[in-house]
Amino acid sequence: MLQHVYERASLSRYLTKVVIATDDQRIYDAARSFGSLVQMTRPDHLSGTDRVAEVASADRADVIVNIQGDEPLIDPAAIDAATLSLLEDEDLPMGTLKKRIEDVEEIFNPNVVKVVTDLSGAAIYFSRCPIPYVRDGSIVHYKHIGLYVYRREFLLGYSELPAGPLERVERLEQLRALENGFDIQVVETEYDSLGVDTPEDWEKVSEIFEKTMVTG
Repeated sequence: MLQHVYERASLSRYLTKVVIATDDQRIYDAARSFGSLVQMTRPDHLSGTDRVAEVASADRADVIVNIQGDEPLIDPAAIDAATLSLLEDEDLPMGTLKKRIEDVEEIFNPNVVKVVTDLSGAAIYFSRCPIPYVRDGSIVHYKHIGLYVYRREFLLGYSELPAGPLERVERLEQLRALENGFDIQVVETEYDSLGVDTPEDWEKVSEIFEKTMVTG
């Protein structure tokens, strides 16, 4: 699974280097076995963002992309779309992705994070609740896709920002940026995140791989 993530990320047009960050020797050994750059990090990080920041602190790249290691179907075009938002606007500190919700049940699923943006695509809010609330008419709802792009200096100071009440109650780390007055640009994508957290998830991903190999 990790090798699939690495290989698909390596197909990105804008990434100049892909590094696997871990505090687990087994993951380190697996990454080395298929030729990935890999960096062991401290074991006491409270979040993946902190782990990525440790790696970024030793690198001079201006833009850092945080890709989850449990998404073997990650679309290189989605990585590029999020990355390009920061490459085109040097004032943006952070970017991420959204996907139009097709399944109505996802709107009411607290495990599916929803996002609303302003007319320029800047995030207004992320929530586990169904936002926006539809009182009259209809509207498109979007889910948040958990891929993040950071300006390096912003990332290095992110863990020092105070966590606000919204982040604590929603348990959504990206709200820290909004609560501290920083913009997050949200780019729409057709990529639908499918992380592998259980054996059942892996079965779903395996089926998709098989279909892709047959029809692709």
